[in-house]
Amino acid sequence: MRKLICVAVAGLMLASAFTGGADARPGYMKKFKSKYTKVAENNKITCAVCHPGKSKKERNDYGKALGKSISKNEKDDTKIGEALDKAAKEKNADGKTFQSLLDEGKLPGTKK
Repeated sequence: MRKLICVAVAGLMLASAFTGGADARPGYMKKFKSKYTKVAENNKITCAVCHPGKSKKERNDYGKALGKSISKNEKDDTKIGEALDKAAKEKNADGKTFQSLLDEGKLPGTKK
């Protein structure tokens, strides 16, 4: 029984070495929700605000604008807020600023 447990633990350790860790950015979502309360009231806020598909590498226009304004894995709340402000000033494909959509309580990104 002891050998079986050791083999199982070793297998789990080996498997975890080859799998990528979660790449979640909970600070981004938390700051977005607190900054844009009207949007949060009108919509379910998920990672899809920036990532419309299943792959987190896929970004919509808002996600791309935010990505230009922030370094990967940023944890500083102030810097995240500043990046959200910068991204909000950019325009979508329709020529509207993301800020105008956010002020209306709408999600800023489009799927294309």
